[in-house]
Amino acid sequence: MLDKRYSVIVFDLGMVLLPYNYNIALERLEKINSGFGVNYLNHYKTNKETFKKIYSEIFTVNEDVAALLPELKKNYTLLLLSNTNSIHREYGWKNYKFLQYFDKLILSYEVNAVKPEEKIYRAVEKSSERPPHSHIFIDDVKEYAEAAIKCGWGGIQFTGYEKLVNELKNRKIL
Repeated sequence: MLDKRYSVIVFDLGMVLLPYNYNIALERLEKINSGFGVNYLNHYKTNKETFKKIYSEIFTVNEDVAALLPELKKNYTLLLLSNTNSIHREYGWKNYKFLQYFDKLILSYEVNAVKPEEKIYRAVEKSSERPPHSHIFIDDVKEYAEAAIKCGWGGIQFTGYEKLVNELKNRKIL
């Protein structure tokens, strides 16, 4: 039997659903121009689209976690909360099919707040139109999960798929 204490499951994006590796972008930038960091601004001004593509192609999908979404969607509102930027949204992950399971994406650059600021968690509550205690947040950064708990939410630090599934089962969410 499901525990209906929570009606909203809020997922972080980076390192939970989309692991990333900035070294991918750095290696590609080095291929463009050795010592690119020094020449970054000039290069960005003359080749903005190439930079955006390189900067955004650092993600891979955590297929195991993404596969949980359709099952969770049957009984819960799913929201995505991410400290991100418009470049990553436009170029990096807008076409990922798992995003269809989210009722709403709450993105830091759109709400002018970042985790662990209280304002960003309150933006989620405003979007869901549900009280704090009905939310549970899954994030790889312990400080961000703890900030959610301070706001009256449940919180889970994501450290791996198996641990997440066990935690969701222990809380009678799965």
